[in-house]
Amino acid sequence: MSDTNSRTVIITGGSKGIGRSVAYRFAEENAKIVLIHFDPSDDACNETLDQLKAKGIEADGYRADISSFEAASQLFRELLEKHDNIDVLVNNAGITRDTLLLRMSEEMWDDVLRVNLKSVFNCTKSVIRAMSQQRGGAIVNISSVVGQIGNFGQSNYAASKAGIMGFTKSIAREVAGRGINVNAVAPGFIDTEMTEVIPEKAKENFLRQIPFGKMGKPEDVAEAVYWLCSDAASYITGQVIHVNGGLYM
Repeated sequence: MSDTNSRTVIITGGSKGIGRSVAYRFAEENAKIVLIHFDPSDDACNETLDQLKAKGIEADGYRADISSFEAASQLFRELLEKHDNIDVLVNNAGITRDTLLLRMSEEMWDDVLRVNLKSVFNCTKSVIRAMSQQRGGAIVNISSVVGQIGNFGQSNYAASKAGIMGFTKSIAREVAGRGINVNAVAPGFIDTEMTEVIPEKAKENFLRQIPFGKMGKPEDVAEAVYWLCSDAASYITGQVIHVNGGLYM
């Protein structure tokens, strides 16, 4: 792992929210940035790309269903052909399908586990050989405080995010000998498009549980992600860094 102006950084779910902030943080080091998204349109991704290119950053965007093993494998084969190295992978793609378990359909369960957890397997498996051959790299998986403490009406989401934590620790053990750092960041209540749809009363109840008494910003998460991919964190692997204002300690 090295701080250099030529690192290639791949961010899934990179078109907006936390992914966008992570991209902007890596842009400060003049990295090459690849955004992967599966939004209905390319508008948000193009907006992020325009901002990056305005800063002189080499950046590309791809719309792909990385919950599909074949689609993810094909995309990463193309990216590995285009770029000499893949130095950083940030697995950030995620969705919610919230409801009580009594009302949850099999489809709602499967959709969340496929997008949130299987995509992490798909993308990590797609880069791990190349990172092993170059004997270095950093992988950061975006989990959630919900994966640690659970949440009413989010059994599928909590299961997917808890799975990311276990996956992170296991892969970290497997690849440490190759100089690859694998960590997770578990955000709490962050002000993004995903939390905008939460009713105000529910937000107020949630905020009362946070010692800081406020929502976090995507930039707060981006700073933790960036640090884990820097030389300052070169001796850190297999960890879950919580960014939650004290909601979970």
